[in-house]
Amino acid sequence: MRSSFHFHFCSSLLFLFQDWNRTWYTDNPDFTQCFQNTVLVWLPCFYLWICAPFYLVYLHTHDHGYICMTHLNKAKTAVGFLLWIICWSDVFYSFWERSHVSSPAPVRLVSPTLLGLTMLLAVMLIHYERMKGAQSSGVMLIYWLLALLCATVTFRSKVFQALEQPQTVCVWRYTTFYIYYALLLIALFLSSLTDQPPLFSREVKDSNPCPEPGASFLSRITFWWITRMMMTGYRRPLEEKDLWSLNAEDCSHRVVPQLVKRWNTQCQKFKRSEEKMLYSSKRVPHSENPQRQAVEESEILILRPRKKNKEPSLLWALCLTFGPYFFISCIYKLIQDILMFVGPEILRLLIQFVNDSSAPSWQGYFYAALLFVCTSVQSLILQKYFHVCFVSGMRLRTAVIGAVYRKALVISSAARRTSTVGEIVNLMSVDAQRFMDLITYINMIWSAPLQVVLALYFLWQNLGPSVLAGVAVMVLMVPVNAVIAMKTKAYQVAQMKSKDNRIKLMNEMLNGIKVLKLYAWELAFKGKVSDIRESELRVLKKAAYLGAVSTFTWVCAPFLVALSTFAVYVLIDERNVLDAQKAFVSLALFNILRFPLNMLPMVISSMVQASVSLKRLRVFLSHEELQLDSVEHKAAEAQHSISVTDGAFTWSRTESPTLKRLNINIPEGSLVAVVGHVGSGKSSLLSALLGEMDKLEGSVTVKGSVAYVPQQAWIQNSSLKDNIIFGQERRQSWYQHVVEACALQPDLDILPAGDDTEIGEKGVNLSGGQKQRVSLARAVYCDRTVYLLDDPLSAVDAHVGKHIFDQVIGPQGLHVQTRVLVTHGLSYLPQADLILVMMKGEISEVGSYQHLMATEGAFAEFLRTYAAVDKADNSGEECVVLPCSVAPCSSTTADEKLSKKPKNPEVGKLTEADKASTGQVKLSVFWAYFKSIGVLLSCISLLLFLAHHLLSLFSNYWLSLWTDDPVVNGTQPNRLMRLGVYGAFGLSQGVAVFGYSLSMSIGGVLASRYLHQSMLYDVLRSPMSFFERTPSGNLVNRFAKEMDTIDTLIPSIIKMFLGSMFNVLGSCVIILIATPLVSIIIPFLGLLYFFVQRFYVASSRQLKRLESVSRSPIYTHFNETLLGTSVIRAFSEQERFIHESDQRVDHNQKAYYPSIVANRWLAIRLEFVGNCIVSFAALFAVVARQSLSPGIMGLSISYALQLTTSLTWLVRMSSDVETNIVAVEKVKEYSDTEKEAEWKHEPSTLSPGWPTNGCIEMRNFGLRYRQDLDLAIRNITISINGGEKVGIVGRTGAGKSSLTLGLFRIIEAAEGQIFIDGVDIAKLGLHELRSRITIIPQDPVLFSGSLRMNLDPFDSYTDEEVWRALEFSHLKTFVSSLPNKLNHDCSEGGENLSVGQRQLLCLARALLRKTRILVLDEATAAVDMETDNLIQSTIRSQFEDCTVLTIAHRLNTIMDYTRVLVLENGKMAEFDSPSNLISQRGAFHKMAKDSGLV
Repeated sequence: MRSSFHFHFCSSLLFLFQDWNRTWYTDNPDFTQCFQNTVLVWLPCFYLWICAPFYLVYLHTHDHGYICMTHLNKAKTAVGFLLWIICWSDVFYSFWERSHVSSPAPVRLVSPTLLGLTMLLAVMLIHYERMKGAQSSGVMLIYWLLALLCATVTFRSKVFQALEQPQTVCVWRYTTFYIYYALLLIALFLSSLTDQPPLFSREVKDSNPCPEPGASFLSRITFWWITRMMMTGYRRPLEEKDLWSLNAEDCSHRVVPQLVKRWNTQCQKFKRSEEKMLYSSKRVPHSENPQRQAVEESEILILRPRKKNKEPSLLWALCLTFGPYFFISCIYKLIQDILMFVGPEILRLLIQFVNDSSAPSWQGYFYAALLFVCTSVQSLILQKYFHVCFVSGMRLRTAVIGAVYRKALVISSAARRTSTVGEIVNLMSVDAQRFMDLITYINMIWSAPLQVVLALYFLWQNLGPSVLAGVAVMVLMVPVNAVIAMKTKAYQVAQMKSKDNRIKLMNEMLNGIKVLKLYAWELAFKGKVSDIRESELRVLKKAAYLGAVSTFTWVCAPFLVALSTFAVYVLIDERNVLDAQKAFVSLALFNILRFPLNMLPMVISSMVQASVSLKRLRVFLSHEELQLDSVEHKAAEAQHSISVTDGAFTWSRTESPTLKRLNINIPEGSLVAVVGHVGSGKSSLLSALLGEMDKLEGSVTVKGSVAYVPQQAWIQNSSLKDNIIFGQERRQSWYQHVVEACALQPDLDILPAGDDTEIGEKGVNLSGGQKQRVSLARAVYCDRTVYLLDDPLSAVDAHVGKHIFDQVIGPQGLHVQTRVLVTHGLSYLPQADLILVMMKGEISEVGSYQHLMATEGAFAEFLRTYAAVDKADNSGEECVVLPCSVAPCSSTTADEKLSKKPKNPEVGKLTEADKASTGQVKLSVFWAYFKSIGVLLSCISLLLFLAHHLLSLFSNYWLSLWTDDPVVNGTQPNRLMRLGVYGAFGLSQGVAVFGYSLSMSIGGVLASRYLHQSMLYDVLRSPMSFFERTPSGNLVNRFAKEMDTIDTLIPSIIKMFLGSMFNVLGSCVIILIATPLVSIIIPFLGLLYFFVQRFYVASSRQLKRLESVSRSPIYTHFNETLLGTSVIRAFSEQERFIHESDQRVDHNQKAYYPSIVANRWLAIRLEFVGNCIVSFAALFAVVARQSLSPGIMGLSISYALQLTTSLTWLVRMSSDVETNIVAVEKVKEYSDTEKEAEWKHEPSTLSPGWPTNGCIEMRNFGLRYRQDLDLAIRNITISINGGEKVGIVGRTGAGKSSLTLGLFRIIEAAEGQIFIDGVDIAKLGLHELRSRITIIPQDPVLFSGSLRMNLDPFDSYTDEEVWRALEFSHLKTFVSSLPNKLNHDCSEGGENLSVGQRQLLCLARALLRKTRILVLDEATAAVDMETDNLIQSTIRSQFEDCTVLTIAHRLNTIMDYTRVLVLENGKMAEFDSPSNLISQRGAFHKMAKDSGLV
């Protein structure tokens, strides 16, 4: 029936549809005419008609704008119309033929008509593409290519026909066909070109756009478009300016909101389902007790089922956001999986071809060509698949970082306490990275089983039921791997926990590094870090043993599978002959099987890691947020500026309320002072007004916008000007006004680059007073309605405080706005409109100063005690601001001040950004790594590696000899001997694998330990200036990211690198033995390979470095944000900070994106080299088929098939080794930076009790902060006797703190000496010096851990001594009231204690050490008058016989001291007893007068 249809349809051609004798079994193959006129014409047409609807929808949804008509477009359209005309002319010719000659076959009408319609469709698509801004089209290119290929077959056939049977030629049809063929060539060429960008597209506006959107289809599938950047990278190291902008769809502002929106939807759903369950029977009135009991019971009943309720699903939110794009990769993977099995099939046909001597030789060449085409297509699709995966991973990371950052800005303080800075930074760095790594492999979850099933199907075809033996071995392997994966997960969690703790501790140490140095506590904390690190390494070691077992199972699995299958096959029936076709096709299939089986455990463990990360992320993103409604911001209608009614507030719902029964009404424009003892809840009150606390009951209304000055100034790492302007618009005159009012002008004159000077992290290069004033200036500049000021005057000296009060805060200040001022300065109280007295979280008294004094309450009592301070001299004289501040990082002279030179902003640079090193990674870095493993262990590993690969080669060569054994009576006589030797080879292979796997892993752990210890030691030995210059983000990055790389990545990468290197060498050797002809080609391909690899590594390494350098700022900025969330929220600057974070992430991805594309670029080029080797091996095997045994040929091609993947892995791994070993380079970097003097001198020359008297003598002492700066203090010559009490005073920044830094040798002397009890301190070890003198520093720093650890980290005192110290520092009652007493956990940075309490703890530290010399650096700035008096009396009684140096702002604290040293501009101005100085009426007299003491 079918043939009769073809006969009628193609009737006049009188040829059958298909004739095998003509197409296959012949030396000159050809298709029949009928086949050519139907299938070959219709195939491209069907392709285009099927694709068109999908393509049109795609174009409609992806509109990039309109492309103007160009010459290219006109040419495409013209060619399309010409083709359409050609087709119709054929149709008309057929009609003419019907009327004039004879009626043609129907096919002559149908085919040209269909072709003509398809050409019209093609022209329409070309125009629609232009309208929608598609610059190049894959659909059309494939169509023209397909049409041309089909036409080429017909073309060849027509040429032969014209030569052999000239009488059958129809001139018209031949002419139209040749024109058609030529036009197809032109159309294909035109469609491979790219059009100009659409109007108004980003490329037009962007200075450095990514060339990808404008690249042609061919350029995109071969990744040719990145070549320009690679060329640049090859010529010179790439720099930041060479990086392209990100594509719009990869930018944060597109990616993050999608995830956040989906996640919020999930949370809403979850909340709704929770509410349904919770609000069923809670509606019970709260009156008498019996009913209350009932309520509690019903609540318990309701809360039961909640446990079953599932959490909001972050996974689902991620799937919805990234799934659709990621789905494309699944399609690519499916095609690639199917193409993988073409190789073994072609191998089977080739072996068959070699065995069959009668087969025409063109078939061999056809197979070789087919092999090349299939492997090439497979390469292109695989790389496209990887590209989609990596881009998805990149977007995922962007989204996760963005979501975490946004969440961190709204998280409530209770939740904030559960996640430390270290943990949150880990979420962004490590966990986001885990997702990225997983996304590349996640498809293996369905792809691996598919590959296994297909492989087994083909194996069954080949070997029959004996395959089941192999399957059984595989099935047995699965539980082993599953157990290993589960164990790995447990270790993973443990390791992450240790790591979090370690990073948290490191973070705190870096924040409080100055305190560690002053107290000589480095060794105690180094010990703590090392302990955590050891527990981390124990887990790593266990994981390494497991890793060795799993490597052993998966390297041996394919071999065991092959062995068991062949053994069963041969032993079942002696008629079963293992010939080359069976053995090597099976081996090729087993090799394919190896990949999914190897990958599955890896994917499972990767998924396990990601699930741990997913859970951590979900928990963080589900944290409780600040109540948005806790503070109402009313506009005009409210009569009070701030009102609180029946307010009760807590920091955490689990604790009792911190503030209770609050009722406040503050009229507009008034100045309100809040006073009270340390820890009475003053700062909490401001937090409650800002909405930072949980509101339990009552209402809070604040009218208008708010500005906030926290107690501890939060300073950003940017210029001073940026810190003040804080994202507002620039108003120069107002800015100038603010700077003068906040007494900052003198500081600006002195800073190296004026207000463009870069301020280090947390304001390291500003003194305490300067930080406070900058913080205040920021609030004043922002010009808000309500000002909440948390003790901004504590860190400035009296006259500056007076100036600021008069100019800014007081009744005549800049502002007629409402000001709430928390203060300990009693002199300001009479000018306040309203005073709130706080006690134990409640307001005990309210009223004006006069009112409170009249009521004779606690406040009046308190004031009378400290009335001395209150005699403020308020005569009409205005306080004159002297040029007061000397930044602690510079000094100045009077004449410099007069000549205000224009400043150079470069001078003001402080922090050094992470620099990207350039050029090749030095061999010394590799050597350093191998040395840290141990040379012997490294050599043993290499030998075991070599042994494993040699055994593997021998076993396969043995197999090829076995297959070539002659068959006697339908069986192979030596098969048992062959099988036994084959098995023995396999067993010894397994032993070698286990050995090298174990030795590599152990080596990795040893290296990790050594590198971490040496880096920790190097960092701790660095001087303070190093920490001021180096952003803590960089250091944390080294300890977190780079150490993680060294711990987990480097050992496995080196293992894989060696594995692929030996694989490649082995394959080349086998191919050369089998087909020596290949030796002509291999050197050329080797050179090409080497060139491509060097060309690539130059750019790839540099991109990796740029990416690593741009990663640190993300974390630095994030760290900074976390410390200042309350300020950012108070000023409502969240959007600006989110934008800044997004920009930093995009900046990082700008370097990451080219590096993944470069990877693909390389892989395509290398796989091409590999595919050439495979094809040449096949080609030469075909040429030499007379001399080759099927066994050797099978061996050679099955190895060649593996070569492509091995080659790509080799380059991937070699570049990975290079890029990841950079981590070692960075870790070693700090061993070359400058170090402090030795900690201890052996043997110690000091007597154990030194210093016994505490005499201090300075001779001509001077110091400078940096080599390029002037002296900060100079020519100081003083002698202080043992037991003297000396006050040190001076304007802010006069060099007071610098003097103490010199005493502790935090900064080494630039000139002169200091002697303590006659010993030159420059000759001592730093710990010997610092542990024998004590300081109570300006900023009270605590570390997370127990209170006891904070007082005595070395455990060198008894509990009694600790309690006694607490008693003298007035903390005993407070600590006794805590549930855990001395073991009370301090949160990170001591956040759960008030600043005053922290200051008292620092006093307790000093009391414990009780050395002969005590230095107080403005130690009482943050406490109220009463506590200050307590501290002073403690110091007088407890340190009676000690030498005390006090830097003071409150002059009343030092009026009874023996002598006072007055510093001005780093020089000694006056030095005498207070009474003498006052009678001399010099600088000290002026200060005393400002403080109202004279």
